[in-house]
Parts: sequence; structure tokens; C-alpha cells
Amino acid sequence: MNNSLLKDIGLALLRILPSIMLLTHGIPKFQKLISGNFEFGDPIGIGATPSLFLAVIGEFVCPILLIIGFKTRWAAIPAAITMAVAGFIVHAEDPFGTKEKAFLFLAFFVVIALLGPGKFSIDKK
Repeated sequence: MNNSLLKDIGLALLRILPSIMLLTHGIPKFQKLISGNFEFGDPIGIGATPSLFLAVIGEFVCPILLIIGFKTRWAAIPAAITMAVAGFIVHAEDPFGTKEKAFLFLAFFVVIALLGPGKFSIDKK
């Protein structure tokens, strides 16, 4: 395999695997939203319902876009912001081990925003 192909496989894995993992957090929030249950935290002071809506965008909608590689760099930004809020605000007082997952997701999505989707994406078709 040549380096270009390996790079594109690596970018696809970097894009797809963390997005699948983040969906495990986003799907329950999406189900909560569509069921009409708007109880949620208000970490940035905009209200529970807008906070839930933004979390669904960052943890459900954007990971789906990232998995298929559509508008990849743009989709990585709300996911990264959501993880920054989770790590720096929601879990601010928690031990590092608790906020570590949010910071790992944040790192993945910042790298995706910087590097782009690679060849195996709708963006590159």
C-alpha cells in the first residue's frame, strides 16, 4: 500500500470511529428531544431546551455527517464545541478521569476539522 492510501484509510478511521462512539451519547439525547422531554442541563445559560437541541446537533447530527464524510470540516466544529463545553464546563469540578473522554473527543474533532475527511468521503466524491 502506498502512503496516500494509508493516509486516507487513517483519516476515514479517525472520522468514523469517534463519531460512532459519540453517537452512543447522542442517540439518547435525540430520543429525549423527539419524545418531548426537554429536561436537560443548562451549562452555558441559554436554557435547558436550547442546550438539549445544541447537544443533539453536536452529538447526533454532526457525527452522522462525519461518518459519511459530508461537510466534514464544518460538522467537526459543533461536535468539538459540544465536547469543549462537556469537558470545561459540565465536568469542570470533576476529576480528570471523568472529563478525559470529552477531551479525547474534542481532540479527535479538532484534528478532523484541521485535516479534512480524506478520500473516502462524500466530500471527496
